[in-house]
Amino acid sequence: MTASALFGTYARADLDFVRGEGVWLETSDGRRYLDCGSGIAVNALGHSHPHLVNALKAQAEKLWHVSNLYKMEGQETLGRRLVEATFADRVFFTNSGAEAMEACFKTARRYHYVNGHPERIDIITFEGAFHGRTIATIAAGGQAKYLEGFGPKAPGFLQVPAGDLDALKAVIGPTTAALCIEPVQGEGGIREIPVEFLRKLREICDQEGILLIFDEIQTGVGRTGKLFAHEWTGVSPDLMGVAKGIGGGFPMGCCLATAAASAGMVPGTHGTTFGGNPLAMAVGNAVLDVILEPGFLEEVQRKSLLFKQQLAAVIDAHPGVLQEIRGRGLMLGLKCVRPNTDVLVKLRANGLLAVPAGDNVLRILPPLTISDEEIGEAVARIEAAAKAVETDLAAAAAGA
Repeated sequence: MTASALFGTYARADLDFVRGEGVWLETSDGRRYLDCGSGIAVNALGHSHPHLVNALKAQAEKLWHVSNLYKMEGQETLGRRLVEATFADRVFFTNSGAEAMEACFKTARRYHYVNGHPERIDIITFEGAFHGRTIATIAAGGQAKYLEGFGPKAPGFLQVPAGDLDALKAVIGPTTAALCIEPVQGEGGIREIPVEFLRKLREICDQEGILLIFDEIQTGVGRTGKLFAHEWTGVSPDLMGVAKGIGGGFPMGCCLATAAASAGMVPGTHGTTFGGNPLAMAVGNAVLDVILEPGFLEEVQRKSLLFKQQLAAVIDAHPGVLQEIRGRGLMLGLKCVRPNTDVLVKLRANGLLAVPAGDNVLRILPPLTISDEEIGEAVARIEAAAKAVETDLAAAAAGA
């Protein structure tokens, strides 16, 4: 027996956080950390945001759960607000991002089924993607490290390189149901998909009669400085998976869809016990109250520019440790020269939390409410970490 009763599925850092406020987290032994991970882009408004706390407390004193057998006003309100603010006509609420993507995949297949093409089941995705941890979503992501040991890959998911139109066109056929892509690959290393490629995907979908799915689980709800990242491109999907920031820390997600794409999802075709529960809806509505305030998203854009400018100076000063800054809004990535895990250790030692990603990148995902002063403090800690890596390298060289 090990000391913990939990599954050993996480290589957890030895940090036990007990309270948080804004961009700050505090451990059980009193250490304070500047949180530039936000629970992997979840705590969009930081920790213990008073509007979210009050909304959750008020709802908790009234009703927690009744199931989707009954109408819930919170669902109707949040659904209407999301429709008014996006391309969508319909919303299906879930508990997580993986469930949101599952709903997207099922809705896409059902669309073709009710339109007389049940053979159209294949979802084409793009290398470097991450869409979740269920059997279907690891098949959609296609990454060997997530598929290993879980039996045969679920059928109906094909991957091609992002940006390769010839490879894409070669696999589109009579069984293709949809294309699915993240406008910015988060876990893949904060890799932005070129606008022209997304526009070509929209053209291909329209020409072929297939659906376009965007995974905006990490990029959505203000993270890039727009409500959703695809708004920067002028390209709209037929279906979209949303989670993380929409709950501000409370577990929730949703599938957004056009009326046409969702027309086949009639009673009995899909469901969830907890999705859209009153607690989640209260928090989701409170998140939108803040995100949709006039000027809020413009402030995210301004703070992004400030953060990038200051980080660029750090990269210039420490080229043996850091290579480039990526991303948009407050979804930023530091491409490392040294192993990103080495840099992450030094960041934590200097009281800053970041999130590792593919392509040797560290994700910098602070709460959207971070102040200019806190951005300056974050940059100072990142530079201190870079200097610490350089010190270790110099010591190793001297020892050799």
